[in-house]
Amino acid sequence: MIGSRPTVTSRDVITLRARPAPLAVALALLCAACCCALPTAAPARAVSQAAGAPTPGVGDPVFPALGNSGYHVEAYDLAFRYRPDTRTVDGSTTITARTDRRLTRFELDALGLDIHRVLVDGRPAAFATHDEKLLVTPADPIAAGHPLSVLVEYGADPRRALAHTGWVPTPGGFAVAGQPQSAHTVFPCNDHPSDKARFTVRITTSADTFAVANGLLTGTARTRGATPGQDTVTRTYVPLHPMATELLQVAVGDYTVRRRQGPDGLPLRDVVPPARAAALEPALALAPGQLAWLEARLGPFPLETYGLLPVDSDAPDAFDFTGLETQTLTLYKPGFLLQPEPRIGSHQMHELAHSWFGDSVTPATWADLWLNEGHADFYGLLYRYERGWTEPGGPQSLTQRMADVYRQADQWRQDSGPVAAPNAADLFDSQRYLGGALVLFALRERVGEAAFEQIERTFVQRFRDRTASTADYLAVVDEVTGQDLDGFLTAWLRGTRVPPMPGHPEWTPAPAQATAARTAGAVPRGTGTLDPPAGAAATPDIPATAG
Repeated sequence: MIGSRPTVTSRDVITLRARPAPLAVALALLCAACCCALPTAAPARAVSQAAGAPTPGVGDPVFPALGNSGYHVEAYDLAFRYRPDTRTVDGSTTITARTDRRLTRFELDALGLDIHRVLVDGRPAAFATHDEKLLVTPADPIAAGHPLSVLVEYGADPRRALAHTGWVPTPGGFAVAGQPQSAHTVFPCNDHPSDKARFTVRITTSADTFAVANGLLTGTARTRGATPGQDTVTRTYVPLHPMATELLQVAVGDYTVRRRQGPDGLPLRDVVPPARAAALEPALALAPGQLAWLEARLGPFPLETYGLLPVDSDAPDAFDFTGLETQTLTLYKPGFLLQPEPRIGSHQMHELAHSWFGDSVTPATWADLWLNEGHADFYGLLYRYERGWTEPGGPQSLTQRMADVYRQADQWRQDSGPVAAPNAADLFDSQRYLGGALVLFALRERVGEAAFEQIERTFVQRFRDRTASTADYLAVVDEVTGQDLDGFLTAWLRGTRVPPMPGHPEWTPAPAQATAARTAGAVPRGTGTLDPPAGAAATPDIPATAG
């Protein structure tokens, strides 16, 4: 019944449909995660100046200090206990990893966490925090190739003021938004997308509070308290596919679950505030049709489930974006989804496309973000204009929209650099979103729609559950087309001036106006996604804050 929280039983555990990765195979892969590393297209890791000592960062072009050398994570086992009286969290992280060289000490990414204890292979280890790192010194050096187990117990306050944070405090608990470099404010980790891993998430809450995480609910356990009203429930969730740390979702609060089926029986799970379940239903009910539309272009959905999580708070400062593609469960501000379909549909498609581009296929470095956001904007816009969601005075087709973007392209390159060369200050601006979509439009104009669709399908199938770089995408383009298009795409991705648009010799970029030089700094979330071009009438859907 709307407005009440259902009792969680074994029937709430989602059954996986028969898809390209059957349940038996997926579970076998999950069990094997502890003994085999995932193949990824990781960036080259820096070589330590002193044998056995950690080297900060993995050489990411945007966040040089992010991530850590010396090991690769294979699995995270996370436990969160939410304490409603203090609104704090007791956490523990168990990391299964494998060293790639001899280590006398190593580091994890961690910020704003009160570290209580660290065990390495079951033995107490010395630890210290500095900058955004947790330095761990095990009792004995660890040999190269050693299967490594690290347990970190800690406390956290989701409301703590930090330079950046992945916590989203809500009246009844919290949610998580770790992109791009804030997952390590929620749990200690190797916080770089190149090091995808398997996850298990356990969340303990009071019995009258709901908790959810990525993937499938695999079990619940109720513990009786010493007095009435002190019972707790622990829910365990397991994503069946590896994840980047920044895609973790853990939410605690006043929620109910709404289930439906997608194409071919794909289980869909929306987690919504009960008081708004009825009002949100029209937006939630759009997912099956959106999935069918995108599967027709990209192939079968690559994950085990999908759904939306409208957070149980409308606080204006809860988070500074509208939606975020946390894997299998997209985080949303609920007020946005209360609007009619023409105002939200292409944004929903943008976030859904991230299941392929960003979640299943994850960028090897943050400089490859255009692969996520460019593709998400491209399919969001294609969906919009196919449905005729336009307004007088604005673009009436995808081609007209891309012509408007093209006119701004040289200005964006001057202000924000080339599409595939962001820095921390402009990582989430228009150049990675609409600028990336313009690159894909140019490629489609050059090779034709049939070849473009084959490129897209080949790319997402080949790098499913892995990471991929811009170079990987270019290699797929050359393979599928049988042409050497590296020079063509490199000019679009890295050139300081926009190249001519294939098939549209009449398109001309506006002269770039002098602006202040680019500076590195804090990341402004989503400052330009499917927003209308300057001077055009407002388009019916996206605010400039997509994830």
